[in-house]
Amino acid sequence: MDWERKRILDEWYQVHSDAIFKYICLISKDYQQAEDLTQETFIKAYHHMDNFQKKAQVRTWLFRIAHNVTIDYLRKRKPLRVFEAIFHQQVERKALPEEQLIIQEEVRELYQALEKLKPAHREVIILRKIKGFSIKETSTILNWSENKVKITLHRAMPVFKQALKSEEE
Repeated sequence: MDWERKRILDEWYQVHSDAIFKYICLISKDYQQAEDLTQETFIKAYHHMDNFQKKAQVRTWLFRIAHNVTIDYLRKRKPLRVFEAIFHQQVERKALPEEQLIIQEEVRELYQALEKLKPAHREVIILRKIKGFSIKETSTILNWSENKVKITLHRAMPVFKQALKSEEE
């Protein structure tokens, strides 16, 4: 049984750890802490594997754990502002140098605009628009009603667009 749990966790880690790490990094704004919180997420998943109800997808369940772990961390400490490592990961390797600079600048503007948002707006935009979760999955991760997800996203998008505009100026 224990070996089976470890095998399952290894599979989950291989498939989901990068996405969870990037999500935590976007929320915590701390690259190194995001590594630790990603590990903590999978440790908690291992310990609570028996509680996993197959009603939700594994990805949604893991993101819910990651969300809780990150929020607990943020409540205890103020996050640092370290994003450069993420920017480098998102630049296309085959792009010309000029294109890479444009992409880097756009990514920088995107993250700076996200930083200006209040946490609820930032979280719902990251989950829905960047990570591509459905409304139902987002509501599960954030422990909100589906209606709250819709309303918060509806309110967050104009604020986010305005923040992006001010970054471009």
